[in-house]
Amino acid sequence: MAQDAANAILAGFRAYRGHFERITAGAGERFRDVDWPNVQAASLARLNLYKTHIDRVTAQIGSGPEDLPPTRWRGIKRAYAEAIAAMPDGDLAETFYNSVHRRITCNPALDSERMFLATSFNGGPPPPAGESLTSCYRPNAGLTDMVRRILDERAPGTPWQDQGRDIRNIIRSLIEARPEVASGTDFQVEVVNALFYRNKGAYIVGRLRLGDASSDARRQRVWPLALPLAMSASGDAYVDTLICDEDELSIVFSFTRAYFMVRSHYPFGLVRFLNELLPNKKRSELYAAIGQHKHGKTEFHRGFLEHLRQSSDTFVAAPGIKGMVMTVFTLPSYQTVFKVIRDEFPPQKAVTADEVRKKYHIVKRHDRAGRMADTQEFKDLRLPLHRFDPELIDELRAAAPSALHIEDGQLRIRHLYTERAMTPLNLYIENADRAILTEALDEYGNAIKQLAAANIFPGDMLLKNFGVTRHRRVVFYDYDEISFLTDINFRAVPEPRTPEEEMAAEPWYSVGSNDVFPEEFRRFLFGKPEIKRLFAALHGDLFTPEYWRGLQQAIADGHAMDVFPYRRKRRFSNQRRDVDSPAQK
Repeated sequence: MAQDAANAILAGFRAYRGHFERITAGAGERFRDVDWPNVQAASLARLNLYKTHIDRVTAQIGSGPEDLPPTRWRGIKRAYAEAIAAMPDGDLAETFYNSVHRRITCNPALDSERMFLATSFNGGPPPPAGESLTSCYRPNAGLTDMVRRILDERAPGTPWQDQGRDIRNIIRSLIEARPEVASGTDFQVEVVNALFYRNKGAYIVGRLRLGDASSDARRQRVWPLALPLAMSASGDAYVDTLICDEDELSIVFSFTRAYFMVRSHYPFGLVRFLNELLPNKKRSELYAAIGQHKHGKTEFHRGFLEHLRQSSDTFVAAPGIKGMVMTVFTLPSYQTVFKVIRDEFPPQKAVTADEVRKKYHIVKRHDRAGRMADTQEFKDLRLPLHRFDPELIDELRAAAPSALHIEDGQLRIRHLYTERAMTPLNLYIENADRAILTEALDEYGNAIKQLAAANIFPGDMLLKNFGVTRHRRVVFYDYDEISFLTDINFRAVPEPRTPEEEMAAEPWYSVGSNDVFPEEFRRFLFGKPEIKRLFAALHGDLFTPEYWRGLQQAIADGHAMDVFPYRRKRRFSNQRRDVDSPAQK
């Protein structure tokens, strides 16, 4: 019985992985065909796979604890662990097993004898035989030859618009960023064999190592390296820029971006390599970035429990204005916030808890355009009660008593979301000088515009609902009022016809549930006149219904906006390069 159940779970996992890889394998063709509608459709289809295959396995081996009682799961886990021991993606297989177990047993307790609370792989799963993750390139025949080989071998079949121009741009930019490469051949470039596809771009990702790999590590210098590729409207490819900086590459792999499509039979090895490039990224974020968001959740939970064992600070209320829909707390040492839906909302919040959960589900499945934070959803999360500040416990009991259960020194929270901690925008600008304030307000306007271009209307656009990342990017994180932009009716405020209408305290005209009046943003988004004037100078078009209607029309016409995970000034087309820049084609 145990072996049969283990075999069924493993077969379900293999079916899931096969389906996942087939969708991912089509990313290159969709990119070369400029097939942007199917890029979005494929991303959504891949997100749906996990639940589909969990449902199938659950239906096959049992729908509840009466079919597979707890005593049998020890044997199932042992049989399953033996079956996956030699699998390069065995870490993902453990997460799949855990999902099936939780679904069938309906038991909030965590039992290491029945689940893979810690991985069974000491040092990670074994790499696949005869398959390399990366390739190395040296400038033995010169920089031009090396760059050409990288483009030809890592992006085969790409219809280049002007590869010679791209090579010259790459070399110029590389020498500007790392002058050391111009003085000799004592360096190499190591790149991931697979391309990273996302939205309308593809990325060659690797690292530049100065100094021979066999020499003393203290004499070596290593930098991340990425080449973003883009397609012209006519179907010709070009290199858009060069990234040779950890902070810039970190933004490419940000928790605010859609997941990459990248082929990998060895996700553990790929994440390990990426983590060497981006040591400030959590492994959980990198697993999510390559499309393995469920295993990213596993890694987050394991890493968080380990952090709790090694730290001593207490959970406290998150800084900022209290939310009307969520109560939010944080562990200051872990850069994560925990968001619990309140039991009751004030009258001005015309949503239900179920509707809030649906909004968060939309964000998970939608293109976040670099402006919405990714979340992880947890049910029955257990945290040590003694680590909670007493005032926070009182706040949680007042805000969401139905979500809490205390037993055996643990606080069990029935449902919550985790999210990367950021500085609330209203606090960030409180004491900012003119330059920082201008940059933050410009980022705030850009965030609203890029969300709108991705067909997301934030709803509540108050500054407190946006956060600032360590890279000073502004990100939206309050989702209870989001809507699809195309569902909104943007209107101009009617001119009053009488003195009574002009002086009326309430609108004298009819207002539908989806009506929005952009000119009113000027009044209620900003309290200080200085901030209001500065934002109007930067993004005054947001106060006009015509701007929003224009975006709606562009979406209806199928135009996908270019949203780059790097500054526009970094693009080769915006720098002094060859006259025939790719943007002009």
